[in-house]
Amino acid sequence: MPVSIPNESAAYRTARNELLQAELALRAQTEKVAALRRALPAGGRVAETYVFRSTSGASASLLDLFGQHSTLAVYSLMYGPDSEAACPMCAAILDGWRGQVSHVQARLGFAVVAQSSPERLAALQIAKGWQDLPLYSAAGSSYQQDYLGESSEGAQLPMLHVFTRSDGGIRHFWGSEMLFEPSPWQPRHVDALWPMWNLFDLTPEGRGDHMPSQL
Repeated sequence: MPVSIPNESAAYRTARNELLQAELALRAQTEKVAALRRALPAGGRVAETYVFRSTSGASASLLDLFGQHSTLAVYSLMYGPDSEAACPMCAAILDGWRGQVSHVQARLGFAVVAQSSPERLAALQIAKGWQDLPLYSAAGSSYQQDYLGESSEGAQLPMLHVFTRSDGGIRHFWGSEMLFEPSPWQPRHVDALWPMWNLFDLTPEGRGDHMPSQL
């Protein structure tokens, strides 16, 4: 049905209709990219047996993190052993995800890993109210360096990876490699999963120079 907002001008409606067509085109492109992603051939086999530790100190392998699912998403939180605080940008992402975790875990495995100790992660979990987020320490494991969550110099990086498992073992499916590609929008590599920025995009001011702060 024709859409009209009270007291809008004809000029506004014309411009808004043009924008609507651009939004529909963007949606179509998003669906096309998602189809291309789903059609990726089998990724690299995970050869290493990675072992993580939960905030209680219990050990869990990468396979354990799948739970009963065939797909697993793992986010690398920038919170190294020498970090005074977790990365505010990562924290903003995880704040947005914590309320979705139960819904996500109904369909796939999900975990957040960091290079800090279980004790530091347990304290962070309490301070941030992240009790629903499954946090794991990757300390003592090469996972972070192997999967681009840590540089060879020890710098922490905010990677998101998706893995799949079958009778043939665990394979890598997708990673947020846009993080490493120079672009005017870098580092919006998990932009579609970050509610705050997408809400800002709907406002006259846009994103501006806003940066999340450590709360």
